[in-house]
Amino acid sequence: MGAREVGRFEVSDIFNRYGDAYRSAHPMPANRLRVMRRVEVCRTKELGGHVDECYTCGTKLISYNSCRNRHCPKCQFLKKEQWIEAREKDLLPIVYFHVVFTIPHLLNLLVRYNEELLYNLLFRAVSETLLTLAKDPKRLGAELGFISILHTWGQNLMDHLHMHNIVTGGGLTANGEWKACKGRFFIDVKVLSKLFRGKFLAYLKELHTEGKLTYPGDLKSPGAFNALLSKLYETEWVSYCKTPFQKTQDVIDYLGKYTHRIAISNHRLIKLEDDKVMFRWRDYADNNKSKVMTLGANEFIRRFLLHVLPDRFVKIRHYGILANRCRREKIERARALLGSTTPDTKQTEETAETWQERLLRLTGFDVIKCPKCGERAMRTVETIQPARCKGPPRI
Repeated sequence: MGAREVGRFEVSDIFNRYGDAYRSAHPMPANRLRVMRRVEVCRTKELGGHVDECYTCGTKLISYNSCRNRHCPKCQFLKKEQWIEAREKDLLPIVYFHVVFTIPHLLNLLVRYNEELLYNLLFRAVSETLLTLAKDPKRLGAELGFISILHTWGQNLMDHLHMHNIVTGGGLTANGEWKACKGRFFIDVKVLSKLFRGKFLAYLKELHTEGKLTYPGDLKSPGAFNALLSKLYETEWVSYCKTPFQKTQDVIDYLGKYTHRIAISNHRLIKLEDDKVMFRWRDYADNNKSKVMTLGANEFIRRFLLHVLPDRFVKIRHYGILANRCRREKIERARALLGSTTPDTKQTEETAETWQERLLRLTGFDVIKCPKCGERAMRTVETIQPARCKGPPRI
């Protein structure tokens, strides 16, 4: 095939061109098949849509529906903005820290065979590590709050399981007072890494003992799992704390950057030519240099699908004073102690936004503004039903 114009193709184009052949050659679980199908039909007539007409100049526009899948490169922006807006209401006038936990690549294959189990194990080990060390009177001596965000990929789309955490620079003590962190993060990263490794491997051994793990070929032989554990205990696990956020806007910018990110976005794609995909990536092992990687289309699809999460898996979780069951009460307590006012988030029926107004406020995109005459006069005049010529959309 010839080259596509630089910057004018998307992940959906790759799936639509090569997806059928890939599915025929590579049996896949249902969740990956669904993701492929949703990305392929996103914003096409197969999902239906609507026709808008400007009642000033008569211009008509056709808009097709989105697939709304969390792995789709075209369906994350509004979800991200809505989620961030909800989280802004919980932010306190304090310093926040960005803490990252990474598991060794020695575990990559075992994770692939036990995704949901080991993703949940990672959340458990990270949350217990932070909460335990924070409550230690020799360190902070308080219950902090944090948001944990699971990422499974590196810039080259290969396995790189790690967790980003936004951590409050302080917490509530047992007697209900606020205690702030002083200076740098209250936990030495070496202590953090050691406890994290210990917790993760202890729970991993439990899963092994209980017979809950599925093993790849190399780990099925007697003693192989124990040999892997020995290597993991000898390996240095990477945990680190980045420069703290000093302003609320810095936290918001971070949340926008990481929360709803997927393995690769369309803007990183450069060229689709001769059954090969070229895309930009950053090589963190080489001073964070920006480079171009070329993969065969099938290999690109394989790597993209590595990062499809199990159905209904929650990849953003809240802990400590930000945990869902107690967040409102504890945030209000913290605000009172910090002398901060609680944002008024109540809306009456008279002030409630339409979806068009909300989209405009969050994204700056005005769906009722005519692209031809500039008047805010677009209205929906026709609904396009999903295509039925091939049966209902297989999503």
